[in-house]
Amino acid sequence: MAFGIGLSGLNAQEQQAYKVGLVGFYNLENLFDTIDDPKKNDQEFLPDGTNQWNTEKYLSKLHNMAYAISTIGTDWSPDGVAVLGLSEMENRHVLEDLVAQPEIKGRNYQIVHYDSPDSRGVDVALIYNPKYFKPTSSKSYRTVVPDQPKFRTRDQLLVSGLFDGEMMHFIVMHWPSRAGGEKRSMPGRVAAAELCRHIADSILNDDPDAKIIMMGDFNDYPDNKTLTKHLRALGDMKNLRNGEFFNPMYDLHKKGIGTNYYRDVPGVLDQTILTPALLPTDFSTYQFKNVKVHNKEFLKQHGGKYNGYPFRTFGSGVWMDGYSDHFPVYVVLLKKV
Repeated sequence: MAFGIGLSGLNAQEQQAYKVGLVGFYNLENLFDTIDDPKKNDQEFLPDGTNQWNTEKYLSKLHNMAYAISTIGTDWSPDGVAVLGLSEMENRHVLEDLVAQPEIKGRNYQIVHYDSPDSRGVDVALIYNPKYFKPTSSKSYRTVVPDQPKFRTRDQLLVSGLFDGEMMHFIVMHWPSRAGGEKRSMPGRVAAAELCRHIADSILNDDPDAKIIMMGDFNDYPDNKTLTKHLRALGDMKNLRNGEFFNPMYDLHKKGIGTNYYRDVPGVLDQTILTPALLPTDFSTYQFKNVKVHNKEFLKQHGGKYNGYPFRTFGSGVWMDGYSDHFPVYVVLLKKV
């Protein structure tokens, strides 16, 4: 069970005392179908495109993604993640194909997805196991950059519902990239950070004790100002001030444990951020226990120039038949039985 007892991620005493809930995020790295969509910039991922994207490659990509998802968090629970945020998929159709794969079909993952205006046509989404999470509402939010009327990026997705009977809110994001340079592209990520802050504040205004998990590919690191200043997400759980969120990825970033590699340097672009109501006290409700980068050996490239990097689908234009250029991440929540 995703909410179970007797799990290898806990010691013997904890196994008898706690339920476990897992919430994760995974950048799928360009999960495109093979069909031309004239409304999207999907030329790379067509049979006659630069990637020569065909049915064989698409089916292999689906299998690889499903297998990777099937393993996330199984050290803690045999059912893996109950809720999983996703990014870089072309449309709902590819998500339907993904959750129907044999590796995860038995979990009966359901989909929450909205089309985004992103120029490449990729979106964010959330899949969930209905045994453990029951959505009550969802909404998609548009990121707007002042003075850039033609700016387009992924929308932010808010899904609220009952997580094993407890109300929780999930915000799934894929902030604008650093294309064109970090400084030049910064306004897009500042706007994304402020939008996320607005969404979270609107929930907290109604319920100051709301449990919110913000997750995604931020295209910035935990110590960048977009997160520390604009989102107000910090890494010191014990010294948070009023209005600040906790970023459990901060320590991993400082330790050099990356979710993505850039010029041989590991960095944490994929993050999960929590409101104070999720921080550990007495575990009478679901509260934060741990955060993990799911960097199993099969998800890594072995040998060569990129040894240890995420084993991705394409490298230097060559089909590698890998997984993604990002490792998945997930948080472990515990609740007393």
